[in-house]
Amino acid sequence: MKKTIGNIDIPQRQSVMIMISKQPRKQRKAQYQAPLHKRQKFMGAHLSESLREKYGRRTFGVRSGDTVKIMRGKYADTEGKVERVDLKKGTLAIDGATLFRADGEEVPRPIYPSNVMITKLDLDDEIREQILGKVIE
Repeated sequence: MKKTIGNIDIPQRQSVMIMISKQPRKQRKAQYQAPLHKRQKFMGAHLSESLREKYGRRTFGVRSGDTVKIMRGKYADTEGKVERVDLKKGTLAIDGATLFRADGEEVPRPIYPSNVMITKLDLDDEIREQILGKVIE
């Protein structure tokens, strides 16, 4: 027994969450209410030209430890290491991009991953290296 959503057939026993709506408000709502394991998918950034040629892909997920170049905004052309990845807010904290609070404390400026380009990957994680290796082979 199959269930049809749009033109996609889904077996009756299989539970699948599919985004069906084209409405921007529902697209935004789905993104804001997405669980953390799905928000990881939103944390992708472009790879630099050299990394694109080496790994044969255009984008890759940003993790703390990667070196990125900020492409947009006040901190454009600033290169720094990713200190923290905040999945709740969908932002990155990068060395060299900081603000001063009213009390004088220096805090990292949150930057969206769409505004950065990865220049050097942190490949300490073997699984991450395998993911990139699959593309090369």
